[in-house]
Amino acid sequence: MNSSQTVRPPPAPAEQGSDFARLSKKIQAAGLMSRRPGYYTLRITAVTALYLAGWTAFAMIGDSWWTLLAAGFLALVFGQVALLAHDVAHRQVFRLRKPSELSGRIAGNLGIGMGYGWWQDKHTRHHANPNHEDLDPDLDPDILVWTQDQARAATGLPRILGRHQALLFFPLLTLEGFNLHVAGVRSLADPSLKNRAWEGALLLTHLAAYLGALFLVLSPVRAIVVLVVHQCLFGVYLGSIFAPNHKGMPVLRGTDRPDFLRRQVLTSRDVRGGRFTDIVLGGLNYQIEHHLFPSMPSPHLRRAQAIVRNHCQELGVSYLETSLIGSYRQTLASLHDAGAPIRQRRRRAEEAQKPSSEA
Repeated sequence: MNSSQTVRPPPAPAEQGSDFARLSKKIQAAGLMSRRPGYYTLRITAVTALYLAGWTAFAMIGDSWWTLLAAGFLALVFGQVALLAHDVAHRQVFRLRKPSELSGRIAGNLGIGMGYGWWQDKHTRHHANPNHEDLDPDLDPDILVWTQDQARAATGLPRILGRHQALLFFPLLTLEGFNLHVAGVRSLADPSLKNRAWEGALLLTHLAAYLGALFLVLSPVRAIVVLVVHQCLFGVYLGSIFAPNHKGMPVLRGTDRPDFLRRQVLTSRDVRGGRFTDIVLGGLNYQIEHHLFPSMPSPHLRRAQAIVRNHCQELGVSYLETSLIGSYRQTLASLHDAGAPIRQRRRRAEEAQKPSSEA
């Protein structure tokens, strides 16, 4: 499916808005919105134990290149911490705002050096308008272009990278961890950011502890190499989790705003897999269900899938589920298609230069 196409949703029934209400009643009746304190207690305990085990192994290995193994392990653990912060932000863990914000900042700012307040604001806007060219911050053409319209208007880095952005996508994910840290620090200059001092103190503590551990245990060269490997692998893991969700799905633009159910379902895809996939992707493989019910605890998403899929079939609303490899293939095909105007412009420029160079 061409990612730059405008979504043409199927006609909604006369009772606009009631489709989601009926689905919500089915979900509520199945008890899928109830909290799972036991599950999250176990999950938080397990992730915390793995986090401490990773840093303990790093310290015990000492000044050796074998610490690269600990760096790889910690990259995966950092990704799991980020997934926990995601669930916390959506009130899946705690119903109240204060414990959610406190635990979210501890996990995000202190645990992995991510600006929780900045990310939460950005992610909330994404959920309100997923894959909307004008309203979804995840479609901002800051490095890559996501639609052909963006490609036609591209300048600077997006124009340079846009020709081959499908090939560059996964290599560029190595920078995502660094981007999260930089964006979090930059957000501290924004007066609208709530609890800036608190966020800044936690970010500074993480940075000091992280760099301190590296340079106290390792020689400067090894410390830098381990830092780069750890952050690059962390970025690839995060990007590989979030890329299958919307990239390559239809893009909304302008006044194209279907009702809530269609807006969420038509721009999202689910990824097939078993329990291992659920753990690795943190439940975000059920992206359609998560977007329809953001505060649903992630262990309930698997059960919700059958209800949501059947409801969409009754309505005649397209529901896409694919393999993980298939989702990456669609993402890369979409990126290649979006960059077509840049390649065409380059070819025209090269053809225009041929006569003068031959002369």
